[in-house]
Amino acid sequence: MFEAVKALLAKQLKINESEIHPESKIKDDLGADSLDILQLLMTIEEEHGIVIPDEELVTFATVSDIVDYLTKKQ
Repeated sequence: MFEAVKALLAKQLKINESEIHPESKIKDDLGADSLDILQLLMTIEEEHGIVIPDEELVTFATVSDIVDYLTKKQ
């Protein structure tokens, strides 16, 4: 799951996958803004056939937060 999220982040943020680690902070370390995060989550929802509630969005600070959430939803 981490590899899939990493690939999506790298593509969307136009950064190298080697810069993305589970503990990377999405905004601070990877430079994502709120729109980037929203687009990422919309892509994840579409690809995985899930809906991520708005209240969950604010809990995603690191890459591992997203991975953990998706792992629980499988």
